Amino acid sequence: MIETAQAFGVDIGGSGIKAAPVNLEEGRFAQPRLKILTPAESTPQAVARIVRQELDHFEVSPDTPVGIAFPAPIKPGHKLDFMANLDKSWIGTDVTEVFSQECGRPVTVVNDADAAGLAEQQFGAAKGKDGLVIATTLGTGIGTALIYDGVLIPNTELGHIELADGRGDAEKYAASSVRDQKSLSYKKWARRLTKYYGLLEKYFSPDLFVVGGGVSRQSDKFLPYIEVRTPMVPAKLRNEAGIIGAAYYAMLKRTK
Repeated sequence: MIETAQAFGVDIGGSGIKAAPVNLEEGRFAQPRLKILTPAESTPQAVARIVRQELDHFEVSPDTPVGIAFPAPIKPGHKLDFMANLDKSWIGTDVTEVFSQECGRPVTVVNDADAAGLAEQQFGAAKGKDGLVIATTLGTGIGTALIYDGVLIPNTELGHIELADGRGDAEKYAASSVRDQKSLSYKKWARRLTKYYGLLEKYFSPDLFVVGGGVSRQSDKFLPYIEVRTPMVPAKLRNEAGIIGAAYYAMLKRTK
């Protein structure tokens, strides 16, 4: 691994497992990322073997902090009790232990939305912003990260907050996938997003919303129509945020 990398990040998704060395002075990849398709049977052993393969590919030294962004709430020392995007055999496992054993080194695991939010706060759209930042990812569901004065408040699941008037779970009403399924215009979708972000605004009084997910590339088509008082900005790091945030989080944990 080249000398400009201070940490190594991995982003595990339902379709692909992406990894790269990260330059944490600049918040960017130190080498082009490697992506390997997630196995059809995405068991703990199968996924962990791919992470080990990626570490070997980049020749990551044993003393380099390794962070893994994972699609579930992560509580160190506790076993996983929920899994949506990977094989159900993950339930009941200690995720950090699974990866550490297979990789033959200590690793740090963080929720994928938290990793993306941290990356945006440190290097992207929310860099230098004090107070409460709520970073969201609009995709198949809605992921969230809360960061206060640069400190992560982990494992929030505010995509599942209950909307008023019987609309139920927020992500089933306002996720980007819902817009696709119902063929909503961006303006009509923005009205749904107004209800969602308006509720977050009411409960948390944030200083900034960062809006990520693949749809953030078209942010000019819907952000201007979301009617909330809190400033809203599109994410900058996009698909790189999970890897960069995981690497940054691993570095933080290594220095404590």
